[in-house]
Amino acid sequence: MSIFNDTKIAFADRSTAQLEKAKWMFTAIQYPSLTNIGIGALNFTIKNNFPLVEDIVKNTLFEQFCGGETREQSMKVVDKMFNHHIGSIFDYAIEGKEEEEAFDITCKEIKENINFAVGNPAIPFVVFKPTGFGRLDLYTEVTAGKELTNSEKEEWQRVRTRYEEVCQLAFEKKVILMIDAEETWMQGAVDDLVNEMMERYNQEKAYIWNTIQMYRTGRIEYLKADLERAKSKNYFLGYKFVRGAYMEKERERAAEMNYPDPIQPTKEATDDNYNAAVDFVIENLDRVSAFFGTHNEKSTELALDKMKALGLAHDDERLHFGQLYGMSDNITYYLGENKYNASKYLPYGPVKDVVPYLTRRAQENTSVAGQTGRELSLLKKELKRRKGN
Repeated sequence: MSIFNDTKIAFADRSTAQLEKAKWMFTAIQYPSLTNIGIGALNFTIKNNFPLVEDIVKNTLFEQFCGGETREQSMKVVDKMFNHHIGSIFDYAIEGKEEEEAFDITCKEIKENINFAVGNPAIPFVVFKPTGFGRLDLYTEVTAGKELTNSEKEEWQRVRTRYEEVCQLAFEKKVILMIDAEETWMQGAVDDLVNEMMERYNQEKAYIWNTIQMYRTGRIEYLKADLERAKSKNYFLGYKFVRGAYMEKERERAAEMNYPDPIQPTKEATDDNYNAAVDFVIENLDRVSAFFGTHNEKSTELALDKMKALGLAHDDERLHFGQLYGMSDNITYYLGENKYNASKYLPYGPVKDVVPYLTRRAQENTSVAGQTGRELSLLKKELKRRKGN
């Protein structure tokens, strides 16, 4: 039996009305065809400013998966969770913008998040998405080693400058900054940039952290090479480990362009790979810190078992765990209750601008085997418990 079954702990912060609403939403998300129709309708109505749609989104998907429209609004959720020893990772969830002005606005927002996190244990990390700082197609060209035009070189330099500015600020303010991972065909350029920043700013401890997607092939080898480089140049490594969120897209592109599928062949292979990453971290704690971002109960419990076997403190500063806000509260709240370093990714932003993030969340839930069913069973269990009291 899973240690993450206590729904009284899991839903301590949710009212019965919120649980009923969540149950309705996860029931709808169970059906991919229904979800896709709903997403199409939602995108159309938001784009065309249909009246009341924004309010409906705000009271359903947005309320379930986001902290608020601004950082300040989200503080109500931050404080509530911190009462349960759960940190918040502000995620400025604006996606799909491609203008330089939008990238500059995102960069400014991340700097404000870094300053906001200074000395605040309720906000243990700051994070940004690479495509928040530059165009996906530009990262792709750099990853492929293509020759850039002069204007593209200037554009890439602006991307680099944004990374340098936020990484330097995080280092100066002693705030941990995590850079998310995205599609494999752009990730090489991101990895190179982040490695450069790690070498520069992680001399005394890991302030800059990369994200490793363990549904990819070759990641353990990548980690070993990273470690050798860090040892030879004497700096520390920080990683967020996730399984990954672009599987269908990755497979389709590999088939279309006739290159090897970069994704593990089976769910079991991905799980094994993720658990191998846990081992890699535990064996190299003298140089590696990690954030295990997972909704997988078994992987989380395996990491806890390894910590216990080594006699590590629950709140060892090198080991963190996290889930997305609105999902897997049974894991996060258990970890918080037992004083592990637990956090929630807490997206925020204007409702209209956050819709691409919310629709991606809904689609991911339909494609993650068993996740939606698990959420539903826990919600039903807690609603039944409350009615029985």
